[in-house]
Amino acid sequence: MKTRERKRLRRLGKVLFVLYIVFLFWFLLFSDWYGRSGGMREYHYNLELFREIRRFWTYRENLGLLAFANLAGNVLIFVPFGFFMPMASRSWNRSFFLTVFYSFGISFFVEVFQLLTKVGSFDVDDLLLNTTGGLCGYILFALCNVIRRNYVEKQQRTRQRKKKSTK
Repeated sequence: MKTRERKRLRRLGKVLFVLYIVFLFWFLLFSDWYGRSGGMREYHYNLELFREIRRFWTYRENLGLLAFANLAGNVLIFVPFGFFMPMASRSWNRSFFLTVFYSFGISFFVEVFQLLTKVGSFDVDDLLLNTTGGLCGYILFALCNVIRRNYVEKQQRTRQRKKKSTK
């Protein structure tokens, strides 16, 4: 892949990453659709790992789609973060560990913001699920990157063969 194409792809990744971050913060902190419209009478928080996950699993028949939407939603909302962060970064900054670290950091920031402002609720299970989503996004990025590299290498080999055959 040419340098110009790589720069264009990284620029696209940066734009998508910024748009995603803006959407993420709006959705998690201010969206009425996410349950931000009425004030909370009593603030709830969870500091016990797997407590809410177990509760959603135990009452999944009663909760129906809500249980799945909560658990899967917390993972899926961070998949783009795990994908776009390494896409927008330079190669030295595309590490698995940095992506997981930043996924946890952003999720932690959101949870602490919710704790301090009493918007939503602080939940360590959300930290785990959001970080897992970032990890899944990174894995998706890595797979797409391998596929892209194989495609580019195949194209280059094909061009080289054509050049040799025309000589």
